[in-house]
Amino acid sequence: MSVAAFSLVALAVFAAACMQASIGFGMGMLAAPIVALIEPSLIPGTLIMSAVVVTLLVVMRERQSLDLRGTGWALAGRVPGTLAGAALLLLLPERGLSLLLAGVVLAGVVLATMGWAPQPLRRNLATAGAASGLLGTATSIGGPPMALVLQGSTGARLRSNMSAFFLVGSLMSIAVLAAAGAIERQNTTMFVMLIPATVLGYVASRFVNRVLDPARLRWLSIGISSVGAVLLIGQQIL
Repeated sequence: MSVAAFSLVALAVFAAACMQASIGFGMGMLAAPIVALIEPSLIPGTLIMSAVVVTLLVVMRERQSLDLRGTGWALAGRVPGTLAGAALLLLLPERGLSLLLAGVVLAGVVLATMGWAPQPLRRNLATAGAASGLLGTATSIGGPPMALVLQGSTGARLRSNMSAFFLVGSLMSIAVLAAAGAIERQNTTMFVMLIPATVLGYVASRFVNRVLDPARLRWLSIGISSVGAVLLIGQQIL
């Protein structure tokens, strides 16, 4: 990978980590379409490993706001979803995976703009956890299903519960992907090289929220994600 390409990937991871630390999700949704345009082999392994770093940092920062009961039901659904996601990843060709990734981003954008808000009941949490596990393991984008169910929460409560779910869920996904042989040396090497960008994104979230409130950051990130998804679809078609 050239220096220019790595710089673009690092910038995408930095922005995505900042979004994740600010509103509780978005690591994959923002970074995945951009990274897939530059180096598809980094999807999903490298981004999932990077998500572990930023979610761990957020959980440590917001630990007093954790509600493990709701997170537990979501994680129960995450287990079968993670296994299904790993199987889907092995079955899909690279082009199919790229189109699926772009489709997931655009679907998340549509749901976010519609304002659909299912209640955080046990059944809905488990269903969202399963959908998040499937999509997160296959494409590294597991945020939208959980964000829909937990959108009634705000601030530290939302960030802590979302981050706790994604921390444990990402570790599940990494274990399953590694067992399936879907994580290679390049994924691990790039993950290590991207740790500074991930940590800097987490640090930047504190300053960004003073200038750009979470709602505006969310809509800005949705816009960037949409552009990335459309460009990814265009690349695959052309």
